[in-house]
Amino acid sequence: PQVIKVVRYRETKGISLLMYSIYIVGLFGWLLYGILLSSLPIIIANIVTISLVIPILVMKIKLG
Repeated sequence: PQVIKVVRYRETKGISLLMYSIYIVGLFGWLLYGILLSSLPIIIANIVTISLVIPILVMKIKLG
């Protein structure tokens, strides 16, 4: 829902760049953990989440 709203309305004023930056680092950490464990559920969950967070982060950087 958040990514749809950001892409549709191009409004990122209420989103913290620092929070999303820390969040994406954590997601990549969990993805690496899942890869090291060869745990498909952890890998898939984090790939899906990362694919939803990256557009928000990109829009936040572009729109300020």
